[in-house]
Amino acid sequence: MDVVIIGLGYVGLPLAIAASKSGINVIGFDIDKSKISNLRLGIVDNPDVSSEEILTLLKSGNLKFEFELTKSSSKCTYIIAVPTPLNNERMPEMKFVEAACQLIAENVAEDSLIVSESTSYIGTLRNFIMPLILNKSGRLKLHFAVAPERIDPGNNKWSLKTTPRILSGISDEATSRCKSLYSKFCEELIIVSKPEVAEAAKLFENTFRQVNIALANQFYLISSKFEISANEAIVAASTKPFGFMPFFPGIGVGGHCIPVDPSYLIYSANTVNENSSLIAESNSINKNMAMKIVSKISEKFGGDIIGKKIQVIGISYKTGVSDLRESPAIDLINELQKKGASVIWHDPKVKIFNGVASSPITDKIDLGLIVTPHEEIDLSIWKYSGVEVLDLSSINKDLGWPKFY
Repeated sequence: MDVVIIGLGYVGLPLAIAASKSGINVIGFDIDKSKISNLRLGIVDNPDVSSEEILTLLKSGNLKFEFELTKSSSKCTYIIAVPTPLNNERMPEMKFVEAACQLIAENVAEDSLIVSESTSYIGTLRNFIMPLILNKSGRLKLHFAVAPERIDPGNNKWSLKTTPRILSGISDEATSRCKSLYSKFCEELIIVSKPEVAEAAKLFENTFRQVNIALANQFYLISSKFEISANEAIVAASTKPFGFMPFFPGIGVGGHCIPVDPSYLIYSANTVNENSSLIAESNSINKNMAMKIVSKISEKFGGDIIGKKIQVIGISYKTGVSDLRESPAIDLINELQKKGASVIWHDPKVKIFNGVASSPITDKIDLGLIVTPHEEIDLSIWKYSGVEVLDLSSINKDLGWPKFY
């Protein structure tokens, strides 16, 4: 069974590796020629994929990387794993999915299977992907399914293989073929009644996190007025052995899923004229946290941080990765600079951002802010210098300073 994976980012590349490891012949496609050139040499920047894996699979012939596709003469499977970001109006941006559909339509053979892993609004497969490919390809017999990605970059416990995979097809045959494919590299498959259920499940699981993080952040804002620690209260609440799941406050949420998926669910609700105000409010609370935290920091300095030298530790959206998508640390830095602070940052995963390089950790500052504490970061210079430090990270771990929350 030949598989063509369109998009080789945090989703598509690990998928290509997992599928080819299982013995499937895989073509990994991406329009980024430099990325393809690097992958052919085993050069990769992904916490879930190693150079050795890539080079071994390339040598075996099970894996190829291409920036051009040729028309297929026999059936195969196309998997769409392209980004689905938000546009400037925080609405679904479907141009990458549309381009993937166009590419498939130009090359697909009859009886092929098309699977969407890209997160999107409810009904995307049935109402957007399927008609687009059918109309542009002129094919009469194609099969369509959805198997939303559940990648958590850098997670050593829950991988593509071990994380249960939800899937469903437009038809029974599509479901059966999708199940047969994914069973080769996923340990557990959850088959649902229709693609819309799978699409909705993906949106809900990340909206659940967005709403509960917003609750934790709002709880912090309330607790601070009472001069008590929200973090301590949440830890205390966590001792209840039933009916509770802890979420901790932070400067916001980042990555592709939590800041984005809820907006796709809002869009879905709007298409059926249903209210989604709770989700919208949660989005707003989390998006505005960086601004509120900077106001709190300014209060600690008597309401003025003009000229204060501040260093931010970690600017990627989570520990262990270099991904800057929707990173709230960027919002934090922007808000600090708006208030007149002189800001530098240190992140061994990122190294350069907007033409500015990561700075070594220094104690020649007025304030240190811990945002994304990667494991390899050594904060000892701050511990022994007496520099004032605020732990703004949302991880429930003692880094040597009290949580700001």
